[in-house]
Amino acid sequence: MKIELNEITIREIVNGYVDNNESGVVGYSGKLNIRPPYQREFIYNEQKRNAVLDTINKGFPLNVMYWVKNEDGTFEVLDGQQRTISFCQYVNSDFSLNNKFFHNLTKTEQDKILDYKCMIYICEGNDLEKLEWFKTIIIAGEQLTPQELRNAVYTGSWLSDAKLKFSKSNCAAYLLAKDYVNGSPLRQEILETAISWINGGDIEGYMAIHQHDPNANELWTYFKNVIDWVQLTFPKYRKEMKGINWAELYNLYHTITFDTNKLETRIAELYLDDDVTNKKGIYLYVLNGLEKHLNIRAFSDAQKLKAYNRQGGICPLCVSKRKPTATKVWKIEEMEGDHITPWHLGGKTDDTNCQMLCKACNREKGGN
Repeated sequence: MKIELNEITIREIVNGYVDNNESGVVGYSGKLNIRPPYQREFIYNEQKRNAVLDTINKGFPLNVMYWVKNEDGTFEVLDGQQRTISFCQYVNSDFSLNNKFFHNLTKTEQDKILDYKCMIYICEGNDLEKLEWFKTIIIAGEQLTPQELRNAVYTGSWLSDAKLKFSKSNCAAYLLAKDYVNGSPLRQEILETAISWINGGDIEGYMAIHQHDPNANELWTYFKNVIDWVQLTFPKYRKEMKGINWAELYNLYHTITFDTNKLETRIAELYLDDDVTNKKGIYLYVLNGLEKHLNIRAFSDAQKLKAYNRQGGICPLCVSKRKPTATKVWKIEEMEGDHITPWHLGGKTDDTNCQMLCKACNREKGGN
């Protein structure tokens, strides 16, 4: 392993700068790969980006950056991508600073930026050393996401294609599914979701198997099929649909033909039901009928106390079943609130539908 500190001017780095979504980002007369496959996308916001230029204009030192030298004499940015792209984009007049683009500056002002010297450690080593450096040398405050770390390990043709489909601004996956999945494509969260969906959560396992596949078409086809099924099954969109594990439902139910009109009618009814406290769970409930997804509103302490006093502490099921405890006066903490008419049969969570059962009877009733 060899590491040397170098002073390299911005003028040299921006020479030959090209940012192409297909081929990547290069500079330094075409010899510097600014965004290798294991690197994150550009995520600096305007404030951070402008802070880089402000530091340069004031002549203050930027944090040290790291490049890796390859066997063919080219280089890769190991740490410093965000800062490098920030000043490259400005010199390329991709954005203005204080209402001035780079081409609006005087030659003296331009030269001040171009002649700024970046402190860069150039490292030489094998691929394993390169990845270990990358995991260790991270910009403070910009911690890698779990998927960004996975990308550092499983680089290859599959990942390059997957990032085109799932990890770019306004990529195909984001445009298709932004209303249904959480996260940012730039922080690899949509890619992470897609892999988790197709492989039941074993993201590393899937990436290891497919690392050297020529493309990510299998992943894209599956992801698209899931979203298409959601849109066809639930054509009326509601904000609660975002973030549901749609793949789990797709895997179980995509071969079943549902009456989408009946589903929508039931969904609309459940949205209006005040006893349903988990609206997101409605979509699971209408498919599998499990009431637990709805988090049906529980009786309040006041409602339970009123029912307890009305019953005199007696459990009505103990009485009806003629249990030895039929005449026992229970303490209120030994009892639980119960719907006399179950919610799924139209019973409401109100005073008239509340009864207090001993815990044993309530468990027995719940199991029936």
